Amino acid sequence: MTDFFQDQPLRIAGHAFTSRLLVGTGKYKDFDETADAIAASGAEVVTFAVRRTNLGQEDGPNLLDVVPPERFTLLPNTAGCYTAKDAVRTCKLARELLDDHKLVKLEVLGDDSTLYPNVVETLKAAEELLRDGFDVMVYTSDDPIVAQELERLGCCAIMPLGSLIGSGHGIQNPHNIRLIIEQANVPVLVDAGIGTASDAAMAMELGCDGVLMNSAIAHARQPVLMASAMKKAVEAGREAFLAGRMPRRQSADPSSPFAGRING
Repeated sequence: MTDFFQDQPLRIAGHAFTSRLLVGTGKYKDFDETADAIAASGAEVVTFAVRRTNLGQEDGPNLLDVVPPERFTLLPNTAGCYTAKDAVRTCKLARELLDDHKLVKLEVLGDDSTLYPNVVETLKAAEELLRDGFDVMVYTSDDPIVAQELERLGCCAIMPLGSLIGSGHGIQNPHNIRLIIEQANVPVLVDAGIGTASDAAMAMELGCDGVLMNSAIAHARQPVLMASAMKKAVEAGREAFLAGRMPRRQSADPSSPFAGRING
């Protein structure tokens, strides 16, 4: 019997991960639900908004009690930043709070109604952060040219949106996502817009190296159950991509051949 195929780990900035599902920590009812959902997701990388998260700099519940750095790879993000200057300052704050932590998720938003990325400010912030020694995973539009430029600057992962942040509309432009994947030499992860398990599976079947999500799990009626569903969807989508889907045909092709059949 042939051994079951063993996938290679996801590698980002010198880190190796078995799970290709990355999750956020916002929008849960409390830290207990956050912890349970993260556990059910099987995620090894957990992202959080530096500006909105207590890491011990204030009294009260501390995220690090729920997501201990010795168990998870923390991914501080710049959610809520609308300029390159603010994003860079936020990443430097994260580095101070987390003892010289270098891996960050950069996002610079264009406005607070669409939360669409401002690619001009994103490029500016990426360049400055990379010069300062950060490992930058970057949230961006699904524009293949912008993605290519971010990789050229040195970003360690490109994270195009599937659709607007928190919208749950899934992947609206799979053709562009595929173009980004085909030209990339660094991991590509869909970030934003995932609504349910089939969206996550679709991202992986396109050839994405991973998926990052928060709202799709936290806003589900049963977040912990949805986290488990997302774990399975990412795994199934990855295996389907590696297996290679059957070709699409214009006509039927019977599973059982007519030749050699027994006639009554």
